[in-house]
Amino acid sequence: MTMIGLTVNARAVTAAVEPRTHLADFLRDNLNLTGTHLGCEHGVCGACTVLLDGMPARSCITYAVACDGARVTTIEGLDDDEIATELRAAFAREHALQCGYCTPGMLVAARDLVLRLPTSDEHGIRVGMSGNLCRCTGYVGIVRAIRTVIDQRRQRGVAPVPGGGRQTLGPAGSGNATNPTVSAIAGKTTAKAETADENSGAMAIPDFTPAKVFNDQFTVTYPPDKVFDMLGDVAQVAACLPGTSLTGTPTPERVEGMIRVKLGPISAEFRGAARIERVAETLSGRIVGMGSDQRSRSSTQGEIRYQLVPIEQGAATRVELSIGYSLKGMLAQIARDGLVRDLAARLTADFARNLDRHLSGAPVDGTAEGSQNLNGVSLLLDLLRRRAQKTIRRIIGR
Repeated sequence: MTMIGLTVNARAVTAAVEPRTHLADFLRDNLNLTGTHLGCEHGVCGACTVLLDGMPARSCITYAVACDGARVTTIEGLDDDEIATELRAAFAREHALQCGYCTPGMLVAARDLVLRLPTSDEHGIRVGMSGNLCRCTGYVGIVRAIRTVIDQRRQRGVAPVPGGGRQTLGPAGSGNATNPTVSAIAGKTTAKAETADENSGAMAIPDFTPAKVFNDQFTVTYPPDKVFDMLGDVAQVAACLPGTSLTGTPTPERVEGMIRVKLGPISAEFRGAARIERVAETLSGRIVGMGSDQRSRSSTQGEIRYQLVPIEQGAATRVELSIGYSLKGMLAQIARDGLVRDLAARLTADFARNLDRHLSGAPVDGTAEGSQNLNGVSLLLDLLRRRAQKTIRRIIGR
């Protein structure tokens, strides 16, 4: 995974992506900007056209990591754009669209022509739009709409912008890149950049808005201060989580690791990193992490907030949890909300039991032989057993 930072539709975005991820997939899957359409996925049809640093580009053949530091504008980002507004009205007036699949790319490309062409020469427009294919219209309405907008703007005294404002070519070569990994690809790695990457620490893990959030809690028979101190030991916390192991030396602010999951014939190994925040005054904390499994091409982001509440006159602790997550890829197709909640409840129970054993000085289950896989089959069977018990009790109660 490579951390990138870019500006998408005037909004700063930081994310971890695989180097092979195309910009179109990143925009659609990670940012839910589905106005960018995928057609040929070979850079031929133009349906995926977006603006990179103000220049039209094929997002289906552009790697997201190459856009580190760049400005990306999709069709959603042109809602209030003056030229795009005029083009949309002209497209509707001249019947320049039918199914509409190619239209986002058409509008982005057409906007560039309106910006830079001095006159509404039909040949120049057809050449300029030749990289955008349409299977419906025959292009006559499209060309007519673009010519109309150019004519109207020139009549109002709006002068063309030579070259469309182009000063450099491509986001990777524009000097915008800030990610040392991307700079290394371009042959521009410097000692200063490497030092900045090493010192970036926890800031490399961005905040996010979870798709799903649920709450849980458990109780341990130890004072809050002791529990809080233990939760500050990242290695011990990882040892208490089934299937979890560390892949690097943890710091108080950051940890790298992986968790193995086996769901029947599907095995997943999520590798990633997490940012750790702790507030001693309130006995609370927050863990924000992200990871991916290359085999299933699935990725996840997660956030755990915890609050320690003293009970039994401070002799015991209630650990209140707020768990949020977003899951994408193949595993998201089988991870239904109810199943995830029940599996998380089982995992929380296992963690609570191991936490209690650790605080008592007893060995934690599984530590003698290393971290064990989080076996989804056993968890699923336990889930079905508990649900069957609830159903039986409900029937007997009637």
